[in-house]
Amino acid sequence: MKKRLFSLLLLLLLLCGCAAPPDNSADVPEDPADSSIPSAEPAPDDPASDPSPSPEEPEEPVLTEKEAAVAALLAGMTLEEKVGQMFFVRCPEFDAVSDISAYHLGGYLLFGRDFQDRSASDIKDLLETFQAVSEIPLLIGVDEEGGSVVRISSNAALWPHKFSSPQRLYVNGGMEAVTADTEEKCDMLHTYGVNVNFAPVADVSTDPNDFMYSRTFGQDADATAEYVRTVVEAMEAKGVGSVLKHFPGYGNNADTHTGIAVDERPYETFLTSDFLPFEAGIAAGADSVLVSHNIVTAMDAELPASLSPEVHRVLREELGFTGVVLTDDLAMDAVAAYAADGSVAVMAVEAGNDMIVTTDYRTQIPLVIEAVENGRIDEAVIDAAVTRVLSWKYDLGLIG
Repeated sequence: MKKRLFSLLLLLLLLCGCAAPPDNSADVPEDPADSSIPSAEPAPDDPASDPSPSPEEPEEPVLTEKEAAVAALLAGMTLEEKVGQMFFVRCPEFDAVSDISAYHLGGYLLFGRDFQDRSASDIKDLLETFQAVSEIPLLIGVDEEGGSVVRISSNAALWPHKFSSPQRLYVNGGMEAVTADTEEKCDMLHTYGVNVNFAPVADVSTDPNDFMYSRTFGQDADATAEYVRTVVEAMEAKGVGSVLKHFPGYGNNADTHTGIAVDERPYETFLTSDFLPFEAGIAAGADSVLVSHNIVTAMDAELPASLSPEVHRVLREELGFTGVVLTDDLAMDAVAAYAADGSVAVMAVEAGNDMIVTTDYRTQIPLVIEAVENGRIDEAVIDAAVTRVLSWKYDLGLIG
């Protein structure tokens, strides 16, 4: 009777799933090679075995039309062609046409002598010839600031009057006069095939005894900032390249054409005064900034600003400028002694300049090429600079 009750109880447990049938596997030796036994883990070469999702292929950046045009042009250029594009040189008195292709020049800066005793048709023909022989169209610039610095309008045969200084314009007609004057200048420049004006002067000066005073707006930093903004916006609307000068601000310094000028003002002065017109011009869309040869001790006590990596860092990182950075003329006495081997343009590139303004390009271009070939300058630095130069040319309608 007990045996029968035990059998019934065992049957009930089996039907309820609470017990399992006897396991006799202990009597069978385990065979690890037996593939009939399911593995606890998937095979390592099974894609499903990796619990982490497979990384997605990085998407190719989508280039704008300008970026694509510039990248395609850059990709087809030799080192010699790229370095040549970084030189915005004073137009030479001789061999100006042949040097354009021989050195692959990026631009010509014209001075008073280039317009003296020439007719309007002479100038137009000359600049058309320059562009015709240049594989990549040239930046052609002048200093047409108004007042004491005028190039084209100094010749009455080319324009009926000399352009007035910013100070006189403002006194006679306020900012409306400044705007109208800028627009007229741009129309004149277009007439002759000039696409860049080395203006406006963004230096702050209120003392008539300062070397730079007569070329400035002659008022405090806020008023000068408004002047710079007005000029840059008018130039941009007219399609003429603008150049803010002379970064980081000339102040009351001496003339660097004849020697070294040391600026010992505290950095706070630049933050609260000198930088303001440059910041206004940058916000308005200025194409380029020209760096002076002053030694500004608050940023670099050893090197002129034009050769100082720290000054260029301030311009790029603190002021956020992303356009073309130019040197002042490297042939000036203020920088002549800083390159023992004569390669001052190499130092300028190392400092962060995109374009070199100089009369000595026939010597300096080969030295920069050599510096890239021997590893002193990384070619990526050259590529970045030339990309900015070509982008400027694209914005001016010269390429693309």
